[in-house]
Amino acid sequence: MNEGRSAKRSRVLGYGLAAVFAAVGLAFLVAPGGVTVFFNSLSRPLGMEAAPIAGRSFYLVLTAAYMSLVTLLAWNMARQPKNRAYPVLLAQAKLASSLISFGFFAFHGPFLIYLVNGFVDGAIGAAVYQIAGRKRG
Repeated sequence: MNEGRSAKRSRVLGYGLAAVFAAVGLAFLVAPGGVTVFFNSLSRPLGMEAAPIAGRSFYLVLTAAYMSLVTLLAWNMARQPKNRAYPVLLAQAKLASSLISFGFFAFHGPFLIYLVNGFVDGAIGAAVYQIAGRKRG
């Protein structure tokens, strides 16, 4: 793949992810229980338990900080497509989130929100790693 196509893919993916991460982070900040309520509404028809709804707490601060960080990593990945550090850090963050979500699904409770986050963040991490790998040479 030539450098131009790789850089363009990195820009498109980076800006797209930055927009999604910023929107999700804002949703967590504005309606922290709303995301869980939404997934709970899908869980019951699937025969899964409803996840506990936590209101505003210190963990909301950490969640907003994490979403801000992954937004900035994706944004910088798009702005500087030749810099491999941004996609590598973003992929590591999303894969860590994925593994932790699967762990919580297995050991805390079989909640749909854990399962979906595990798959979504795993897919994002894998896609970003694939782009980072293409930048090597």
